[in-house]
Amino acid sequence: MAHYLVRARPRWGKLQELQTQLRADAYVNLQPFGRARTRGLRGARIEVEGAVWEEEDYCSPPLAEERAAVLDALFEDITVEPVAPGDGWRRIETLPHLFPELQRTS
Repeated sequence: MAHYLVRARPRWGKLQELQTQLRADAYVNLQPFGRARTRGLRGARIEVEGAVWEEEDYCSPPLAEERAAVLDALFEDITVEPVAPGDGWRRIETLPHLFPELQRTS
């Protein structure tokens, strides 16, 4: 298993649809990546060039299945950078959430 810091430019007209799908857990049951996809996109942050999140992935090339099933319809200019598990989240934790209303409060 590999982890990546994913950067992508959202297709801004699709963000409301993505938020609705995430709220409904629409991607959770997609195999083999549904849970990781949902966790990553729910935690996505905003940076100057677009969105950024950490993604757990098993594909070669990275995110191949995810791009075909979900990501390419919602984002463009997708890049990945290998990171240690959790390191990507630590690097972006101070950035604002892409979907703040989907964050759990404790």
